[in-house]
Formats: sequence, C-alpha cells, structure tokens
Amino acid sequence: MARTPSLVTLALVMLLVLTGENHAAISRSIEAPSPQPQISSNNQTMHGATEGSLEPHECGPRCSTRCSKTQYKKPCLFFCQKCCAKCLCVPPGTYGNKQFCPCYNNWKTKRGGPKCP
Repeated sequence: MARTPSLVTLALVMLLVLTGENHAAISRSIEAPSPQPQISSNNQTMHGATEGSLEPHECGPRCSTRCSKTQYKKPCLFFCQKCCAKCLCVPPGTYGNKQFCPCYNNWKTKRGGPKCP
C-alpha cells in the first residue's frame, strides 16, 4: 500500500512534465511570426505598386517591365494594361508580388483564374 502514493506522485510528475513540454512547443510556434515581404522605404520603388498610385499614362512602361521576361508578350501586355487601367497599379517585378495590389490580384476570369499577369 505504500507504493500507491508514490505511483500517483510519479504519474502526476510525468503529467506535469509532458504538459510543460507541450506548452513550450505551442508557445514557440505562436511567438515565431512568419517572414513578411520587406517593403522598401524608398517611395520611388513602391510608386505604382500600390493600388491607385499610377496615372493611366504610366501603365505602358510598367506593363512593359512586368511582361519583359515572358514568352507570351502580346497577351501579357494586353491584360496587364487592362488591369492597370482598372486598378491603377502594377505589382513590382516580372512575376508574383501581387499582394501589393489587391485589385490586380483579386480580379479573376470567368473560370476563376487570375485575370492579371
């Protein structure tokens, strides 16, 4: 009968240790934020990359840069200029980065695919 309290104590200690390890693992996963894209503080770099920051006449050069590395230049330029005219922004770079221009990112085709390159 003397062993019963020690077994109960051992079980409680094990339970506390396991709970503490689980809590530490959860805390680490909550505290570690996912990396976010770095936005340059230089205003010139982000001009045109945020919604409504372009003038309609600025769409051509921005779309030329955006479509410069694709092998489908004509359709890329057509849709990029159409999207730029509506959203007044073109994401930076030649691919991706659509998070900077939600209108450009969220405009979809009838089938649900992305409208803007």
